[in-house]
Amino acid sequence: MNPFSLKGKTALVAGASRGIGLAIAEALYSAGADVIVAARSKDALEKIAAELEGRAIVLDFKDSASIRAAAEAAGDVDILVNVAGTNIRKHFADYTKEEYEHILQTNLHGIFEFTQIIGQRMVDRGQGGKIINIGSLTSLLGLPYLSVYSITKGAIGQFTMALAAEWGRNNIQVNCIAPGFIETDLNREMWKPEEMRQWLRSGQANPRIGKPEDVAPLAVFLAAPASDYITGQIIAVDGGFTTTAVWPFAPPARS
Repeated sequence: MNPFSLKGKTALVAGASRGIGLAIAEALYSAGADVIVAARSKDALEKIAAELEGRAIVLDFKDSASIRAAAEAAGDVDILVNVAGTNIRKHFADYTKEEYEHILQTNLHGIFEFTQIIGQRMVDRGQGGKIINIGSLTSLLGLPYLSVYSITKGAIGQFTMALAAEWGRNNIQVNCIAPGFIETDLNREMWKPEEMRQWLRSGQANPRIGKPEDVAPLAVFLAAPASDYITGQIIAVDGGFTTTAVWPFAPPARS
């Protein structure tokens, strides 16, 4: 059997209407999976589902009734990818209680509730499974003006490790992808100033900003049998940002 094939597997991507979630859904489909796409945007989802020969499910992580209905509609799945998320960049002291609760519900509480239902169904089926959470650089390090977002993504990392420990004996692998600076609709405005691009070029081993398509192949690998012995990991896709530093020094040229 091809260890990278997802033929015969059903994958559910929560947050698949755009960006990283859409790229992952497309990549899972290309690897052979039957794909269910879930998000709040019904019209966009139906078009995506048609292109991927799959199903579309409306899912709002801020609404428990929507979460339960989506989990019921999905049925049994082999692969769950939790991508949905939101962000508000502010000085810490300026966040309102409403903004705090909005980010936590979307990025953490809803994912917890959804994974509890889908994951327990995996356990009960007894056929194993894959759960892939999308974290962030802030699962691994601190960045300014992202304090509430960082709370959620740090928690997603710890949640991943704890769930991997709990469900490992059920042959369910749980891993977290921590994307680096990936340009999406959530951050496109932030990356427009040339000074931001220059900062990235001057300090990151791979000097370009990332694309959603840079993240998707790792999701396919973590969904496939090839990764059956990998669990509880937070894996950065970040051009080396979390592990390298670049400086302007260079030794003399070799004679």
